[in-house]
Amino acid sequence: EVQLVESGGGSVQPGGSLRLSCTGSGFSFDDFTMGWYRQAPGNECELVSSISHAGNTKYADSVKGRFTISQDNAKNTMYLQMNSLQPEDTAVYHCASDDTPIYGGTCRDNLSRRGHFWGQGNQVTVSS
Repeated sequence: EVQLVESGGGSVQPGGSLRLSCTGSGFSFDDFTMGWYRQAPGNECELVSSISHAGNTKYADSVKGRFTISQDNAKNTMYLQMNSLQPEDTAVYHCASDDTPIYGGTCRDNLSRRGHFWGQGNQVTVSS
């Protein structure tokens, strides 16, 4: 059975840090470019960052310089280190075997339609 499970979310004050993990089973991260998406209340789904099997990384302008994506292929696990968190980073974060931007709609609807592997999401809340 293919599965992606996110962990590491939670609540933090502005300026704080969190690290999200995404562990996969039933398939190999070596075969995909993996991505992190997020869904904030009232906002469209946003592709936050992606990493290829070769380690090439991309970031949305909104997180560039604050977030770092990495991957341990031996553990089939991907990470998102989030520093200098701000209230606008509050969202549900999903990992997926996908790196295509989403224009309109929710992360859940789009990721489930695309046929890629994706996780149910992890809540990150930034507030004072």
